[in-house]
Amino acid sequence: MHDALIYIHGFNSSPASFKARLLQEVLAQRAPAMKFIAPTLPHAPATAARLLDALAEANPGAVLAGSSLGGYYATWLAERHALRAVLINPAVRPYELLDGHVGMQKNFHTGEEYEFTAAHVGELRQLECDAVTPQRYLLMVETGDEVLDYRQAVERYSGARQWVMEGGDHGFSDFADHLDPVVSFLTGAP
Repeated sequence: MHDALIYIHGFNSSPASFKARLLQEVLAQRAPAMKFIAPTLPHAPATAARLLDALAEANPGAVLAGSSLGGYYATWLAERHALRAVLINPAVRPYELLDGHVGMQKNFHTGEEYEFTAAHVGELRQLECDAVTPQRYLLMVETGDEVLDYRQAVERYSGARQWVMEGGDHGFSDFADHLDPVVSFLTGAP
């Protein structure tokens, strides 16, 4: 049993996201001893990485769950600290995707407005892992993701446990229907 779960939200999201709240509720029921940590990430990737790195150091042996851009951060953190991670519709090369989103942004949950810059895109590129260790990951993707091409994640995490669901969307709206394998992976249950 792991002591803590660090949930890493996506671009313009927050710890108030549907998936974060659902995981927190389910873990409170099924693994009440596991601490749930869901930081509000700064919009600057280098600053977000420092925050996540500090959390991993303060919670050795934690497990990770990352959604979208959070999946990219989770990969960096998992490889850096030898942690296990559930990746939910993860961004594989967010620096390519977000290069077209440089400019003013607004957080979906908080309403905070900020400027996403070319320097931020460069910071994302600096977090790229040359290789991943497949046994560390449970990949969950939906073929109907309208933001990311799920095939990039399937290829990137080749050899990892993978759940590829037909249809769906980027938000993974039916996440509640797929919690058993997620909780088993996170808690280390058979």
